[in-house]
Amino acid sequence: MARRLFPGAWLRKPHYAQVRFSYMRMKYLFISWLVVFIGSWVMYVQYSTYTELCRGHDCRKIICDKYKTGVIDGSACSSLCAKETLYFGKCLSTKPNNQMYLGVWGNLQGVIKCQMEEAAQLDFGTDPEPRKEIVLFDKPTRGTTVEKFKEMVYGLFKAKLGEQGNLSELVNLILSFADGNKDGRVSLPEAKSAWALLQLEEFLLMVILQDKEHTPKLMGFCGDLYVTERVEYTSLYGISLPWIIELFIPSGFRRSMDQWFTPSWPRKAKIAIGLLEFVEDIFHGPYGNFLMCDTSAKNLGYNDKYDLKMMDMRKIVPEINLKEIIKDRQCESDLDCIYGTDCRTLCDQSKMRCTTEVIQPNLAKACQLLKDYLLRGAPSDIHEELEKQLYLCIALKVTANQMEMEHSLILNNLKTLLWKKISHTNDS
Repeated sequence: MARRLFPGAWLRKPHYAQVRFSYMRMKYLFISWLVVFIGSWVMYVQYSTYTELCRGHDCRKIICDKYKTGVIDGSACSSLCAKETLYFGKCLSTKPNNQMYLGVWGNLQGVIKCQMEEAAQLDFGTDPEPRKEIVLFDKPTRGTTVEKFKEMVYGLFKAKLGEQGNLSELVNLILSFADGNKDGRVSLPEAKSAWALLQLEEFLLMVILQDKEHTPKLMGFCGDLYVTERVEYTSLYGISLPWIIELFIPSGFRRSMDQWFTPSWPRKAKIAIGLLEFVEDIFHGPYGNFLMCDTSAKNLGYNDKYDLKMMDMRKIVPEINLKEIIKDRQCESDLDCIYGTDCRTLCDQSKMRCTTEVIQPNLAKACQLLKDYLLRGAPSDIHEELEKQLYLCIALKVTANQMEMEHSLILNNLKTLLWKKISHTNDS
């Protein structure tokens, strides 16, 4: 009856339903398009960042062009540029100007490091200038004798390290390394490569510490590219994920994940002992004190025996060198007196200049890094004492009276506590 009286009434509802369905469909299509657009843009930005960080092809081309024109030479040049038996593998770079890759050299595995720009000077808050291709390998000049080159290297070491240790012995060590083809003499192209490498703080420190357990061994060089031994695990903790997955993981959750993917506690203790031993190696050694100015988990690695290996030592600098640079640094607050992320001095407000004493010693920074790493999963019978020793260590200050005595005491206490706990296990 109702349909007869109002013949169009029963048709209206399906019509409205169709309109509503079309509206909802358009809404979902728009949201889907927006999600795809934003996702594509984020992926593009991340991919652009990746391609900027990982420029192994450019690095190889620059080095090989110089080698083929006779400007540089070295033990890795022929394998890289002629025989092509030195390959770039997985990219480990964290900065565009410092290229780092896993590599394969014949039957050996290693880590390839290449400078895409000039080595950064110990300057604060400034980016390194673009690499000057012509200037980089301009020394020594043609006609320079071996004796003159030795004087150049000696002068460089004296400026960087001061009158400490046997600098003449260190010079001879550099000349022996520079003789890439082991023919008993250093050619001009080999000398140019060696001089370029010596401008890099990390290379100099690696030469000084080559006989130390926690420094990767140098395998070869070409220009300012050099190859070190392979380190199986390239970070102190965490898991390596493809960058596309990293996009969707919140940073707080990522930090928690990092702590999940760590070795067993005895193995962590062995790695931690390695870091404490490395701190000993660079604390008032034969060539003075070196300062760790970027104590990050990403700069530390370890091998399959859980021995610590330093992955990145670019921000470990001679104390005398840092003091020389920082003493003329103008400042308004303490924030203006920072090198890297960890080397901090105070701002003298009366002179508006940075003071030269770094506030926190290497050991305190190492303990800060190790605190959560060691306390998570630590055996209950040493947890309290371990926490106490770590906090005493973190509280160390360079300006404290008898700092060196406290430094040695805390370092030995920590090593002894850890060794006693793991010495009876297979992991030690």
